[in-house]
Amino acid sequence: MDKITETPKADAPGNAEKPVEDWVTGDEPMTGAQASYLKTLCEEAGEDFDPGLSKAEASRRIDALQGETGRGG
Repeated sequence: MDKITETPKADAPGNAEKPVEDWVTGDEPMTGAQASYLKTLCEEAGEDFDPGLSKAEASRRIDALQGETGRGG
């Protein structure tokens, strides 16, 4: 069976580079991975976890808590 590979477009930013406001699925519920990581960050920062955040809101919250906890890049 032939392997089909797709070459990413050089000018198309990944989600990590695209502004959260421009995410097509940003208003959908956060992913399981986001929820798990956000719970960990909230615990470390002594803050409440909000399970009702959207993907975009969770991303912003993760960024803020990474700064508070010293995690992330």
